[in-house]
Amino acid sequence: MHAKHPTTNLERLFHEPNRLALMSALASSGAEGLSFGELRVACRLTDGNLSRHLTALEEEGIVRVAKTFVDRKPRTTITPTRKGLDRFDSYLAALECALAEARAALPARPRPRGAAAALRLAPA
Repeated sequence: MHAKHPTTNLERLFHEPNRLALMSALASSGAEGLSFGELRVACRLTDGNLSRHLTALEEEGIVRVAKTFVDRKPRTTITPTRKGLDRFDSYLAALECALAEARAALPARPRPRGAAAALRLAPA
């Protein structure tokens, strides 16, 4: 019987690089969350791209999007939900396992010997 592949437990919703960046930023933002603009800058996304990813996360209950006015200007604030943080934490644990298995499967690298090897290892 074959064991499950380590990537089987990686939740695809988070595995997309931009969503991984979004969730990483939101997870460290605290209870206040981040404004749309802050999140856009932090993740280097266009308005349209950010909006599309936030819609996908909001539909799954991963984030909460609140629209308010501050000094008569519209402000969109995004906060992760408890469910979202729990699912993201599970994703990170699965990713750590997959990376550990991949690293363990790599062939051992030979250790360089002698002065020539020390020169190759010296930082540029």
